[in-house]
Amino acid sequence: MFTDDDVASFERDGYLLPGRQLFGADKLDALEAIFDEHLADKGDKLSDELDTPHFRDPRLLEFLLSDEVLDVVEPIVGPDIALWTSHFISKDPMVGRGTPWHEDSAFWNGRLSNYERIVTVWLALGPSRRENGCMRVIPGTHSGGFSDYVAADSAKQTFDRQIAEVDESRAVYFELERGQYSLHDGRIVHGAEPNTSPLRRTGYTMRYFPASTEVLPVEQNRGHQIWLARGNGAAGTAYANR
Repeated sequence: MFTDDDVASFERDGYLLPGRQLFGADKLDALEAIFDEHLADKGDKLSDELDTPHFRDPRLLEFLLSDEVLDVVEPIVGPDIALWTSHFISKDPMVGRGTPWHEDSAFWNGRLSNYERIVTVWLALGPSRRENGCMRVIPGTHSGGFSDYVAADSAKQTFDRQIAEVDESRAVYFELERGQYSLHDGRIVHGAEPNTSPLRRTGYTMRYFPASTEVLPVEQNRGHQIWLARGNGAAGTAYANR
C-alpha cells in the first residue's frame, strides 16, 4: 500500500494523508450503519464518548481485523500486529466539543512496555473539515517524549487536561471526505477545534501496535481486550481471539 518514501515520511512527520478510500462502498455503508446504532443507543453518554465499541459489538471485528486496514498498517507497525483499541468519535453539529492538544500516548503512560510504532487509522464516516472540527496535528512532535499538561475545561473539551504550550501556527489540518482516512503516530501532538457547523463530524479510530510490545499487568489494563490481528503474538499475552 505504501512506498518506502511514504514510510519515511511517516517516520519523519508522524502522520500520513493518503487521500484515498479505505473500504469499498458497501462495507463503508455497513460500518456507518453500525455507528448509527451505537449513536442511537448511547444513553447518557456524549456522542464523542463511544470508546472501545468492539468490546461490545463483535461485528466491528470484520473491519478492525480486515486486510484493507492491516495492509495499510503493516508497513509501519511490522508483520506482527495487535489491535489496541477503537473509538467512534462524533462531534454534534454546532455544539460538538473541541479536543485539546494532547498525545494519545500520554493517556496510555504506564500501560505498555513501548510506545513506538503505535498507529491510529482515522476513518472519516462523513466529511471532516475545518469548520466541523477536523483533526489537526503538529508535525514531527512524535519524537519529543511526553509533554507537560495543564487543566482543561471538560465541559467544552473532550479531556480535562491539555498540553501546556503548543505552536498552533505549525498545525496541519486533516480534511477528509467520507471514506478517506489518515494515519498518525500515537505520540504526535494533535487535537481538534469545536464543531461550529451544521454538519456532524464522525470518525472511527482503529489503533494497532507491534505484537512484541508488552501490555503491562497494571490496574488500567484490567479487562482491556487485545486481539492478535496478524502474524505472531508475544509469549504470555492473552489475546481475545485465542
